[in-house]
Parts: sequence; structure tokens; C-alpha cells
Amino acid sequence: MTTLADRFRRHARMLPDGLYRTLMLAMAEDWQAGGVVAEICRDWADAPGSAVVQLRLMAGLQRLVLSRTEPQLAVYYPNLGGTASPDGAWQDFEPVLRRHVDELRAALEVAPQTNEPGRSVPLLVGLFDAVRRSGLASVRLLELGASAGLNLLVDRFYIAGDGWSAGPATSPLRLTDAVLGPVTPVPYTVTDRRGCDLAPIDAATTEGRLRLTSFVWPHDLHRYERLRAALAVAAEHPVPVDAAPASSWLAAMLSPPAADGTLTVVWHSITRQYWPAEEIAATSGVLAAARRRMPIAHVAMESPVLVDDRAEGEREYRPAELTVQLSVPGALADPAPVLLGTVADHGVPLRLAT
Repeated sequence: MTTLADRFRRHARMLPDGLYRTLMLAMAEDWQAGGVVAEICRDWADAPGSAVVQLRLMAGLQRLVLSRTEPQLAVYYPNLGGTASPDGAWQDFEPVLRRHVDELRAALEVAPQTNEPGRSVPLLVGLFDAVRRSGLASVRLLELGASAGLNLLVDRFYIAGDGWSAGPATSPLRLTDAVLGPVTPVPYTVTDRRGCDLAPIDAATTEGRLRLTSFVWPHDLHRYERLRAALAVAAEHPVPVDAAPASSWLAAMLSPPAADGTLTVVWHSITRQYWPAEEIAATSGVLAAARRRMPIAHVAMESPVLVDDRAEGEREYRPAELTVQLSVPGALADPAPVLLGTVADHGVPLRLAT
């Protein structure tokens, strides 16, 4: 039987040397010894691997540091300018866990949720493809599993590659050299944008920004800076994200007819793997019905499942695939999705299909 200690160790082995690797290995030992980690995680011993208890705990711990509740630990966090070696860090972290048992137990109830602005890159490339093939430059953008809705601001980010660029050059968020392969931009205008999520995060609040930041690994400085820049854009241009399941929300959004000459783009990234089978089927049904009534592009950045280890409750994934399924009544008759490329979970770099 796989224990939480096994899961902590397994995850640690996938990480580079650094704070999280060191802490996860120490936490595995502490859990086995019946220490504070066992006390905090006592109700999660039988949780499936997909619950990623280790990430929930690490995020809860990082929130204590980010909120300055335990500011002395910042010396270990590279994203906060810390340069202290993680060797022996457990002796400083273990007392902190003991002081915050109840808070960290509550943190385990918060499912991992990121809003990777780097995923705007494949969204943009998918948009270019859909606009070019449809001939429709007015875009209504709808995102499923939108979190805080940061990627709905794709047109307000500066994204560039070899010989091309899109978005305002003055944007706080600059994503350059993010596509491996040739890209030909096409003009488009986002006329409307909205998202849904089961538990949307309000990027305008301190708590919302704190939660998003806490799930970024502190050694990933480029992700930390991308998020910081995207939050600055969101502060100037807030986006509505509704609390709702994907299928029912999408049905409501697609019920009224779109404006003439408008392309509806439905977008999601690294979220379908968390949906129950019936939700996937329901969402697919809503999209199929909409294709008969309006020009619509389904842009997806999702990882196909390789292995479903039911005994372990864990899954292994290939790199995500960027696909576009475009339908225009009377012009394009519901073709199969087109594979544009593959991409890491954080959205960059996008490797275009040859």
C-alpha cells in the first residue's frame, strides 16, 4: 500500500535539489515517525494520489511565509530573495508546523490551483489559427476552469517569437521566445470575455493573490515573475469569472445567439483531467449542439492520459497537446480537432507540430 510518505518521496525525486525537495523528504520521515506531519495529515492518509496532499501542505506553508506570519523562513525562499541553503532547513520548519497545526490542516482543504499566464501562448496560437481559417476577427472568448481568469487577458500581454509579436509592447507581462516554430499573427479583437470555475479566485483581493502565488514553486522564479506581471495587468483590467461547472455554464453562455460576424472561442487548459467523465461528456454535447448554430472554435491545451493506476489513484501524462476544433455553419462542417503542437503544463515553450 502506498503511504503519504511514499508520495512525498516520489514527488521529491522529480524536483531539482532545493527547498521543496529537502522539505518533502524530511516530511516523509516525519510522517513515518508519527511527528507533526502525521498530526496535520491524519485525515488524509487514504487520500488518492490525485489529491496531491504534498502540494496542498507546501502551499499552506508558503502562505505563512508570504503573509509574513513566519517571516524568518523567507531566507529559504528564492522567490522572496532568500539564498539560504536548504540543507538542515527542517529544523527551522518543523517548529513552524507545530505552531500552525490547525491552519495547515485547513490548508489541506484547498485544492491546488494555479493560473499559469504562460498558457496564454498556446491560446494565442490557437486564436490565430481559428481566426485565419474562419475569416472572423471579432472574438468572444469563454474559458472553462478559468481560475482567476488571467489567460482571458491574452490580448493585453506582449507575446513574441522569431520575427513576430502580438499585444502591447508596454505590457507588464512579456512572453518572448515562447514558441518553437513559425507563427504568422493575424489581427483580431476580443469583444467579450468571461470564464467559469468551480472555485474562482478573485485576483483583485489580497487573499486571491496570496493563494495563486502560494502554489507556485519558489524555485521557479520565471513563473513567479510571470504571475506577478499578469496580476498587475488584471488589476487594471478585471475579468468576470463565475462560480459554476463547465457544462451548465457553457450551455447558458452559448444559449443566446452570437453577434453576426463573431467567432466564439471556448478555451481550457490542464483542467479536463480533473473533470468527471459525465462532465466531459456533457461539455462535449454542449459544444456539438452549438456548432450547428454559430461559428465556434474549441481551443484546448490538455494532457492525454497514459496510465490510470487505480490502485494508486495516480496518473501519468504526456506533454499537453494544443488542439483547435473549428466549425462555421455553411462553411466548415464540424471537422476533427487539428493538432497544432505540444507544450509543457506551464504553457511555454509551445513546440509547433511539423
